[in-house]
Amino acid sequence: MTTDAFLADCRARLAFDLLSNTWNAVVLWALRDGPRRPVELRERIGGISSKVLTETLRRLQSNGLVDRLAGPESPTRVEYQLTALGRTLLAPIDAVGAWAFEYGDEVVAAQEAACTADPPSPRPSRPGPNYGTSPVN
Repeated sequence: MTTDAFLADCRARLAFDLLSNTWNAVVLWALRDGPRRPVELRERIGGISSKVLTETLRRLQSNGLVDRLAGPESPTRVEYQLTALGRTLLAPIDAVGAWAFEYGDEVVAAQEAACTADPPSPRPSRPGPNYGTSPVN
C-alpha cells in the first residue's frame, strides 16, 4: 500500500472510509464499555434500525473491528464486542467527537448562513459545440 492519500489503495484512505460511515463510529463507540447484545445497542444508539445495525455489525466484523460472540443456549444469545484492533479506533473517534463538541456550533452557524444567503445568480448558458450535426438544407 502507498502513503499517497489520493490513491485508492492508501492506508489513510482506508481509515477514512471506515470512519466515513456514520454508524461505524457510533457502534464502535457504543461497544467501548464491553460486549453488548444487539437489542442493547439499539437502545443505546438512537435512530438506528435493526437492519442497519445488523449491516453495520457485519461490516465491522468483516473489517476485524468487532467479534460476534454466540452463547451455547437456545435460542442463541449473541453479543458483540470490540477486538483489539477495534479498540485502537476509540482514540481517533474520541478526538473527532471532541472537535465536534468544540467547533460544532461554528459548523452549524456556517450551514445556516449558507442556507439563508442569497443564492448565486445563475450563470448565463453558453451555446455548446454542435458535434455531429449538419445543417439541414
